[in-house]
Amino acid sequence: MNGRYSRQELFSPIGIDGQAKIRTKSVMIVGAGALGAGSAEALTRAGVKRIVLVDRDYVDWTNLQRQQLYSEEDAKRQLPKVVAAKNRLNQINSEVEIQAYVMDMGIEEAEELISGIDLIMDATDNFETRLLINDLAHKYEIPWIYGACVGSYGISYTILPGDGPCLNCLLDKIPANGQTCDTAGIISPAVQMVTAYQTAEALKILVEDYASIRKKIVTFDTWTNQHVQLGMEKAKKVDCPSCGANPTYPYLEKSAALKTAVLCGRDTVQIRPAHTVEINLTEMEKRLLPHGEVRCNPYLLELQSDSHRLVLFKDGRALVHGTKNMAEAKSLYHRYIG
Repeated sequence: MNGRYSRQELFSPIGIDGQAKIRTKSVMIVGAGALGAGSAEALTRAGVKRIVLVDRDYVDWTNLQRQQLYSEEDAKRQLPKVVAAKNRLNQINSEVEIQAYVMDMGIEEAEELISGIDLIMDATDNFETRLLINDLAHKYEIPWIYGACVGSYGISYTILPGDGPCLNCLLDKIPANGQTCDTAGIISPAVQMVTAYQTAEALKILVEDYASIRKKIVTFDTWTNQHVQLGMEKAKKVDCPSCGANPTYPYLEKSAALKTAVLCGRDTVQIRPAHTVEINLTEMEKRLLPHGEVRCNPYLLELQSDSHRLVLFKDGRALVHGTKNMAEAKSLYHRYIG
């Protein structure tokens, strides 16, 4: 034994027995940006058995200010975040199995990835995905931890299916300041605070110390020195379609539509086809060469054309940089990709 986890075992609420439980548990982290990178590193160092890491984006220079797993080399190579994260996490702790998925997790993917998962960590930037996670967690009775941050503000809430309100119950009660990374930016201490709250709750769940779970939403502003905890017990809705007496899990209903979404943090629209396709990037590179400057790696292809930049992934998704106009992004997608 090398004593890797000895300091964690000396912490009495975990101990040797708790560490043994941690070593058997699997965690799915949805999003590999600031919160996802921080949570993935903390749980890898803590010694979980397996981490399933899902993210749709690649490493950009704007990420390096706060997303702690990534380097300048990752940004130069435009590595998908989960690929760069896996590379780094394997160096941190080779005992932990890291499964990396370059995808925008939809309903079908989520139900495939959930097998054997003991905890879901929210590290996303949109409520559509969070509500999908919420329905998924309640359908399969898996705890999950909500988290978000912007500017110097952060929020976290732990959700245990069957015990208290779910995210759908709370939608009209979650404190929000209406800002995004685009409008307010973000500082790394806010990220680190949310990560600390999320991973502390994660450890409680992984060692099965449910009595210590925080039952309240916690919000804070590291710049204005504000810190608030709000009790949510009365927010539970008996008729909630996600966690009520007769759940229908509305956010797990499939859609055949082409999906678009504005990505947080930069002028970018994601285009996601209704059905996953397998793109041959080498052939697509040849096809796009007449239309502008093309760069390609094993995971994605980039086309620079006029004032726009398109990044195409192997699953048919595309990021259209240089616009927040969804109609314009769709037009560019169909013009170049098909």
